[in-house]
Amino acid sequence: MQWNEDEWIMLSALQHYVYCPRQCALIHLEQTFEENVFTLRGNRVHERVDTPEGEQLGDRRVERALPIWSERLGIIGKADCVEFLPDGTPYPVEYKVGKRKTKEADMVQLAAQALCLEEMFDRPVTKGALYYYQSRRRLEVDVTKPLRRLVEETIQNVREMLQNDRLPSPVNDARCRDCSLQDACMPQVPANVAVWMSEENDHD
Repeated sequence: MQWNEDEWIMLSALQHYVYCPRQCALIHLEQTFEENVFTLRGNRVHERVDTPEGEQLGDRRVERALPIWSERLGIIGKADCVEFLPDGTPYPVEYKVGKRKTKEADMVQLAAQALCLEEMFDRPVTKGALYYYQSRRRLEVDVTKPLRRLVEETIQNVREMLQNDRLPSPVNDARCRDCSLQDACMPQVPANVAVWMSEENDHD
């Protein structure tokens, strides 16, 4: 399928949407982003993998900061690290700041990378890994059929949200505690008041 330029979706938007649709809209629709200690830690973790380079480690070729995309799905981004197994099969590794634990948003982002790599290299990508910097451990993820469906559903939801220029209501739950966008999001404020305050700020 041929996508218009404004229809392509960043891979990172999928992770943001699954974590919190409002966070996704603030970043990818309103171009809002604020630094906090967690985002700064994340930047430090990504310093090495954000520099494009390749090397041979044992029987695997490793490519860092590899540009990836899917023409079929209309998604594009960059893989932190892709290890190519001896038979040439890509194995994506996504770097995260926290401890080793299952997070659906991270798994969706990793699975989306796998779908891109499948299309680009024309071979199945059934596994990948999330590397959690704080625990220095990997969590291997199976790219299952349900996870693939969730990726495609998330892509559709993100695309609809961006095309409709719609900002979801605040969630105001445990996710907000460490979010860098609290000031822009105003999760404690009722949705209708938050919209009014945002419009007032725009007019200032």
